[in-house]
Amino acid sequence: MTFQPSGRRSILQRRSSTSNTIQAGLDGLAVTGITWGLINYHIGYLTPAYVIMLLMLLGALAVVCDHYAIYRSNVGLTLKAFKLFKAWSATFAFLVAMAFLTKQSEQYSRLLVGQLYIIGFFVQLLLHVAMREVQKKFLNNPTQLDNSLIIGSGRLASFLHQKISNNPWLGERMVGCVLISADEQDIAPVESSRHLAVLGTIADLDQLISTYSIRTVYFVTPLDASEVIEEVYLKLLGKHIAVNWVPDIFSLRLINHSVREIAGIPVLTLSETPLMGMRLFLKNLEDRLLASLALIFIAPLLLIVAIAIKIDSPGPVFFRQERMGWSGGIFRIWKFRSMVVHQIENGVVKQAEKNDPRVTRVGAFIRRTSLDELPQLFNVLVGEMSLVGPRPHAIQHDAEYSDGIVDYFARHKIKPGITGLAQVRGFRGETKDIEQMMQRVESDIEYINNWSLWLDFVILLRTVFAFTGKHAY
Repeated sequence: MTFQPSGRRSILQRRSSTSNTIQAGLDGLAVTGITWGLINYHIGYLTPAYVIMLLMLLGALAVVCDHYAIYRSNVGLTLKAFKLFKAWSATFAFLVAMAFLTKQSEQYSRLLVGQLYIIGFFVQLLLHVAMREVQKKFLNNPTQLDNSLIIGSGRLASFLHQKISNNPWLGERMVGCVLISADEQDIAPVESSRHLAVLGTIADLDQLISTYSIRTVYFVTPLDASEVIEEVYLKLLGKHIAVNWVPDIFSLRLINHSVREIAGIPVLTLSETPLMGMRLFLKNLEDRLLASLALIFIAPLLLIVAIAIKIDSPGPVFFRQERMGWSGGIFRIWKFRSMVVHQIENGVVKQAEKNDPRVTRVGAFIRRTSLDELPQLFNVLVGEMSLVGPRPHAIQHDAEYSDGIVDYFARHKIKPGITGLAQVRGFRGETKDIEQMMQRVESDIEYINNWSLWLDFVILLRTVFAFTGKHAY
């Protein structure tokens, strides 16, 4: 008998939580009450403009809170406070932007909006703290906790055990784990309650469920263990146990991973570009706007460098070379020429070295100060590059490094940049061995997994202070 998805109910259902629903309702009521109170205090009556502001505030807050998973994640109080601050700030940034774009900003009191921003954040934070305390009070009796068990082992199993143990409001007590097979030794048996104790193997599962009165089971298994999951799952159905599956995908190199659904079917995305939809639009807007402004301000500097290169040595002002860009596309990069005109030896592109005789006098200066990279602003304007992203390498070097670094090409999941996270960390210039390139790739993938406009801004700011360095030659 094969399973067919139902047309009435999707396979994937978002799990609801009464406490989270109450929390969201309290936040909404609090924001509404504070806004009305401030309007009544400063103005005395509710105007149509402030009604629109309140509706936009509540709507934007709902969308932003969902984006930051404010009501869908169990995290520590410090992280929750930080996420609340980001969500509240992003909501107000949207409101301020809309007010200026629609030229309605003069209708609103700056003092009122400022007070709403400060008071609203702290009241929401206090409500979240109060809700946690209420949950802890109802769950502080150990007899009320349901015993749970992990099937599987390894780092992900230990991580899950730690998170469940540190979140008493989940209402669960993790008693330990069982190994999928007898020869599995990812975790050594320990007695300390701070660690995940190995209680046996799947062969002992029935006895353990009875001994510990297990109410919840978590499958933490590698991707190739689907047969084990199906067999054990069918046995657990008759034991009235809640069954959860946490696929161990973290042994893979994950690139901007996420969870979503297609027609109700759960989809785990292991590798994906972060530049899609509105994110791509914002990235392009950021690049083209800042690149245009930069070119206007540095045009005299570009002219001076071009003249200096022409006087210093014969040959073209610019150096053009094919590079691999976003999703493997090939483009020709713009750079100021910093070396004497020379032929490639035996088809091998040789990296610039310290005291390289091919580097001209002007070339040494513009390489040391990174001025040779400024013409890449033209690549940014036409959409081939970004201001911030992994640095594009010569195609020959891509082929060489990809042989020794399995996930090397993952860095092409986003547009290449003039500067990047690796560069501000000092991983620039010549790479003498594969370990140095691995450090670059590690930083590039970290950037892709955490991309945001704010991260771009931070990297651009740090680039100003990392403009020169011992590795620039």
